[in-house]
Amino acid sequence: MKPVIVSGIKPTGRTHIGNYLGMAKLAAELQNSGKYEPLFFIADYHAMTEKVPASEMTRQTLEIAADLIASGIDPKKSVLFVQSHVPEHANLAWILSTVTSMGDLERMVEYKEKVADGQTPNAGLFNYPVLMAADILIYKAGVVPVGEDQRQHLELTRAIARNFNARFGETFPEPKAAHTSAPRVMSLDDASRKMSKSIASGCIYLTDTPDEIRAKVARAQTDSMSEVGYDPEKRPAIANLLRIYSEFSGKPIETIVAEFKGKKYVEFKTALAEVIIAALIPFQEKRAELLKNPKKLASILASGAKKASKIAEATMKEVREKTGLI
Repeated sequence: MKPVIVSGIKPTGRTHIGNYLGMAKLAAELQNSGKYEPLFFIADYHAMTEKVPASEMTRQTLEIAADLIASGIDPKKSVLFVQSHVPEHANLAWILSTVTSMGDLERMVEYKEKVADGQTPNAGLFNYPVLMAADILIYKAGVVPVGEDQRQHLELTRAIARNFNARFGETFPEPKAAHTSAPRVMSLDDASRKMSKSIASGCIYLTDTPDEIRAKVARAQTDSMSEVGYDPEKRPAIANLLRIYSEFSGKPIETIVAEFKGKKYVEFKTALAEVIIAALIPFQEKRAELLKNPKKLASILASGAKKASKIAEATMKEVREKTGLI
C-alpha cells in the first residue's frame, strides 16, 4: 500500500511563483511519481485567521483550485478538495488540542513572526498548528512535503501524534518530511524576507502579464558586484534570482552562472524574465479556461471531498472509540 501524502494551500491573495515552486509544481511532481496516494486541499479554515472577506473567500477558493489544476494537479490522480468540506478536520483538531501544551504553541516561530509583523493574534492563529496537525493525521499521512519554514509545524504534529498515542493507544503514525529540493523563494525587494502575496513589488504573481514580469525582474534587488555569481551567504539577492532561473529553466545554477560569465546584470535579468514568461504562458492559458466554468471546478472539489471524507470518517470512528466518545 502506497503511503498517503498530504499538502494544502490557503486561498488568500494571488498565487505567486514562490507558492508555485514550493507547493503546486512540487505537488504535481509527487503525484506523477506514482509513489504516493496524494491528497491536496484548499485550506479555507486556515485562511479565516487572516480575516478574508466572504466574497473573496469564495472567489479565491475557486481560483486556487484552478491554479492547482493548471499547475499539473490531476483530479483523476489526486484527491483535490476544500478543507471545510470535510468537517472531520475541525473535529479532530479539537481532540488534538487536548493533548497539546500551550508552551508548544507559544514557541511556534510563524506565530511569533506574525505577531511581530503587527497582526493581532486571535485564538485561531494561535491554534493554527493544531489544525495543521489534524489536516495531516486525519488521513494518517506517512509523508508531508515541507519547506524550511514548515518543519517546526511538522515536528509538532509528530509530537501531538505521540501524545495522543501515549494517552489513548497506538492510532496515528508519525509523518515523515518529504525533504524537497524546491527553494524558498525570497522577495525581489528584500532577499532576507520570503516572497509574500501582500507585497506586490516583491513578488511575481502567476497571473502577471509579460510586461509586469519584465518590470518586476528589472527592478529586482541584486548587489554591487560586477557579474553574476552564486554565493547564498554573501550575495543572497543574486542567489535568489539564480535559484528562480534554475527552477523555471531546468538548468543547473552552475550552467547559468557560466552562461552569463562576463555579462551585465541587465542581460541576466532580461533572460530571467523571458524564462519565467515562457514557463507561465501555458499555465495562464489553462487557468483562464478553467475559470470559464466555475461549476465544473466546484464539481471537482465536491467529488474530491467525498473521497477524502471516506478516509477521514474512518479515522474519526477509530478516534471516537479510542477516546470513549459515544
